[in-house]
Amino acid sequence: MARVRMARQDRRAQLTALAWSIVAEDGADALTLGRLAEAAGVSKPVVYSHFDSRSALLVALFEEYDARQAAALEAALEAASDRDQASLEACARAIATAHVDCVVDQGRELAGVAAALEGTPELAEYKRRSDETFRAQCRGALTPFAGEGVVSTAALTAIVGAAEALSAAAAAGSVPRDEATAELAATIASTVARLRR
Repeated sequence: MARVRMARQDRRAQLTALAWSIVAEDGADALTLGRLAEAAGVSKPVVYSHFDSRSALLVALFEEYDARQAAALEAALEAASDRDQASLEACARAIATAHVDCVVDQGRELAGVAAALEGTPELAEYKRRSDETFRAQCRGALTPFAGEGVVSTAALTAIVGAAEALSAAAAAGSVPRDEATAELAATIASTVARLRR
């Protein structure tokens, strides 16, 4: 039987899905470009044509996750504004729900990938871009509720920190998902409400 050549975009999607599976089954330490090639049934050069290093593969996993998270947040904010006539509480709840749900639904794999990248320049750059994107989405959604002020970078940094900590706790099972979501929503709402004074 002749092998069917996949379109580049389809192959990359296949490789990232397989990479997440490897991390879920055996942990991030087991994820190598060779192991990924074997799982995909392709040669190593095929994998290297998509990811020039293991770090690049790990960053690609984060980028794929971030794209899903950004889309979930956008959809949640849109739904909240339709349902609740755009209140601060509805907006904060939408941000909290989207963030916690995405992290919990991704599972422990996300923490494993982060640990595998710890201390690399790739992670630092990825993290900077990721936080910037999340802050920009939150600023855009929350600024209408900040009175005449703007949602400051300091306030957004606090929100990001709370979102990461509570989502990680929910993913680890040390805090129930609904409690993490409620606490994050309350933190976001109170942070923005302070800006109105």
